[in-house]
Amino acid sequence: MAALLTTNLGQTPLVGRGKVRDLYAVNGALLLVATDRISAFDHVLGTGIPDKGKILTQISLFWFDLLKDVVPNHLITADVDEFPTSLLPYRDQLQGRSMLVKRADMFPVECVARGYLAGSGWKEYRAEGTVCGTPLPGGLLDGSRLPEPIFTPATKSQDGAHDENISYDKCEAIVGAAEAAELRSLTLAIYGRAAGHAEACGLILADTKFEFGKTPEGVILADEVLTPDSRVSGTARPGSRVGHSHRLTSNSYAITWKKSTGTNRRRRRVCRTTWWSARGPSILKPSGV
Repeated sequence: MAALLTTNLGQTPLVGRGKVRDLYAVNGALLLVATDRISAFDHVLGTGIPDKGKILTQISLFWFDLLKDVVPNHLITADVDEFPTSLLPYRDQLQGRSMLVKRADMFPVECVARGYLAGSGWKEYRAEGTVCGTPLPGGLLDGSRLPEPIFTPATKSQDGAHDENISYDKCEAIVGAAEAAELRSLTLAIYGRAAGHAEACGLILADTKFEFGKTPEGVILADEVLTPDSRVSGTARPGSRVGHSHRLTSNSYAITWKKSTGTNRRRRRVCRTTWWSARGPSILKPSGV
């Protein structure tokens, strides 16, 4: 099985290629195609993982559906049969890994929610007693649940530079006070719903990020949702305790390899989705359902 590292949709206008996704203009909408590329430290590796893009897309579709009563999203359809006829000859590149989505004016911030100490948050807490500048009580350990989830925005990289955590005041200065308040409220509401569902499945949602856009109808959830891509993710060994290390998953293997070989770049400070298993292997479906 070969990995799909790049797409070619003929005369369909290519808007751009990200580290993982290819973006096309389709009439008044956009087509997101998740390839099998894998990145570490903001660099795309030479080999991919077969069907990785399909898995990422299906995860996002699951969460878009579950969260649609919390916030509307950009999805028009992921059914290739409902795509414009000009795209049908490229079904082999699109099936299971593409989404036709609404255009939106994206907010120039990434909206991060953290419910547990993990990754760069744990490192900052040990040094400063804070996470992204938010003071936390003393005595917490690696993997501790926070007293309540916190919103830690970040600037979005538009030119290949690394994203950086910013204060809430800086977020207000960038998008406006009313918009910042709405983004914080939506981020924490989505995190709360997702974390609750995950716990019913034996998973812990430690931290994640969301991206939002604005349409004439209001704010919508966009991009990908609650996938493990582009982030060091963790799965707790069955029976593990707070304060103990967690087994890395997803593209963390690539990150670990790059560290061990000395080929790593400066690590990104902004979190993506971090998952831990609370009671062993699980899927995103409560037991008994």
